[in-house]
Amino acid sequence: MGEIPVLPVAPTRGRLRPLGLDEVRITGGFWARRRHTNATATLGHCRDWMERVGWTGNFRAAAQDRVHRERRGREFADSELYKLLEAMAWQSGDEGTLDTDIAALTEAVASAQEPDGYLNTAFGHTGQQPRYSDLEWGHELYCHGHLIQAGVAQARTGGEGELTKIARRAADHVCATFGRSGIQGVCGHPGIETALVELARMTGEQRYLDQAALFVDRRGHGTLADIEFGRAYYQDDIPVRRATVFRGHAVRALYLAAGAVDVAVETGDDDLLDAVVRQWEATVARRTYLTGGMGSHHRDESFGDDFVLPPDRAYSETCAGVASVMLSWRLLLATGEPRFADLAERTLFNVVATSPAQDGRAFFYANTLHRRRRGAVPATGAASPRAESSLRAPWFAVSCCPTNVARTLAQLPAYLATADDHGVQLHQYADAEIATSLKGGHRVALRIRTDYPSSGSVTVRIEQSSPRSPWTVSLRVPAWTAGATACLTDPDGTRRHVAPGTAEVTRSFRPGDEIRLDLPVRPRWIRPDPRIDAVRGTVAVQRGPLVYCAESVDLPDGHDVDVIRVDPSVAPEDGPEGAVVAAGQVTAYDGRRDEAWPYRPFDGAAAESTADRTGIVLVPYHSWANRGPSTVRVWLPTVEPDRPAPPNSAPTGR
Repeated sequence: MGEIPVLPVAPTRGRLRPLGLDEVRITGGFWARRRHTNATATLGHCRDWMERVGWTGNFRAAAQDRVHRERRGREFADSELYKLLEAMAWQSGDEGTLDTDIAALTEAVASAQEPDGYLNTAFGHTGQQPRYSDLEWGHELYCHGHLIQAGVAQARTGGEGELTKIARRAADHVCATFGRSGIQGVCGHPGIETALVELARMTGEQRYLDQAALFVDRRGHGTLADIEFGRAYYQDDIPVRRATVFRGHAVRALYLAAGAVDVAVETGDDDLLDAVVRQWEATVARRTYLTGGMGSHHRDESFGDDFVLPPDRAYSETCAGVASVMLSWRLLLATGEPRFADLAERTLFNVVATSPAQDGRAFFYANTLHRRRRGAVPATGAASPRAESSLRAPWFAVSCCPTNVARTLAQLPAYLATADDHGVQLHQYADAEIATSLKGGHRVALRIRTDYPSSGSVTVRIEQSSPRSPWTVSLRVPAWTAGATACLTDPDGTRRHVAPGTAEVTRSFRPGDEIRLDLPVRPRWIRPDPRIDAVRGTVAVQRGPLVYCAESVDLPDGHDVDVIRVDPSVAPEDGPEGAVVAAGQVTAYDGRRDEAWPYRPFDGAAAESTADRTGIVLVPYHSWANRGPSTVRVWLPTVEPDRPAPPNSAPTGR
């Protein structure tokens, strides 16, 4: 197999080569703080909760044939332990050792594995449904997928241990059971596909890749039962190659797409890759929130129709954000196109970073863009039964999001940079140190210094390079800089404007050479596409990659966010401590708001109101609800101009 890279995604083909956790180290700033909290608080929090609610105990109960009486949690609860193990493996080198925790959890998992490799605590035991008797909802293959990912993470961070052996036995079982002559079905929740491809990359064994390709090709042919949401819910209505947009359950759709990209890259299937890119393009253009969040249906956690993006009903599940980042990263590696890194950045800062509380011990499952009522503080000792909790909750009856956030933050350094034969590419900006080898064994090292996204200044210092070997440093110029001025300063002091996309510097670098990228990080008004009915007539504020929001704790006299209006004719300005101040007013309507009927004729004149002109304080969306119960709003109504009624304004029609 050769040397195993410390990478969550390690394609053998593609435009760019990812740099692993052994090549990239985040040393400070926004993401370093998040990863420190993840290591010192979130991982232990998840471990303790899984023990408390009995999900870890399920494995011990299965080993002792009492699981049918004692099992706790939903049918997919096993996967949360596997995601936690994966997160611990990726983070194990950062904040002391997690080896003891990994060993204890692995021992529990190992005790429940059957001789043929099958491993699940919800099916197949005395008093339970038979194996694979409920492919629509059982999540058995989905759970196996997360187990395999955890095993790959262990192998890539510390060598093949017991967890990797367990994972390989499970993968062998899957191939034997669902191969060409086996069960001709798929899992209702994709996820096994990416896992099998990654295991194939790690081991070099073709059968794992072949099985992943089988699962992708089987999807969309109606092998799963029709349900109230339709087969589109689990993407079994249209084959992947023929679909035009992501649809159905958002996490399922994005996991499937990520698996399809993995299969396409490893098999050289350009048609399959092109199909996923087309679906990504349509979804980003029509079905994605300003935050990068995906999914506007609460009832089935699904994508809505084109441009159906209501802010107050935004589901925008945290796990869908994680899945979107997974997909964007794979598409970036396959194509080299910076637009995929743009969406990953937006989603990381405004969905993934929004979920955990500042202390890393409570989480949002869903991420609304408009909350009208102040929420109640959840009980600290009980799991929340509701995904759309009003405040971050310490745990959920369905707690897929905390562990998904944990594993994403743990592997985050691997999303920062890539290399190719010509040099190094920087895709996400953080204080970091990078060291890798280019073509011909040329060792290079870079040091990035920035307080991004607080400011847009990014300095890249060359720490190691041979002066006889020219190479290229490429820096992503984010799409959000469009309409503003971004500048790049070369090591010789030459300063030039750079457009959204990629800026490159090629030369024979010497240690001490510096490149400086200055991005126009300042607050700007954002208008929605007029086809998004739910937010027509409103504006939002974005500062660099960060989406901002109004939060009631910043309003006077106990007002909630629905009483504010902003004036987009006045540019928003930077305020103290990362806040933004927008010109606007707080409106107290007259007594007509209490009328029995909330509609009245309109003659074109401005509505009567008493309005106090003031500066409206806005804060980064990812920070909301860290100061107690509050209401929140991203899309802000605008001030109505004082104007006379237009001529011939009498009502028309019947």
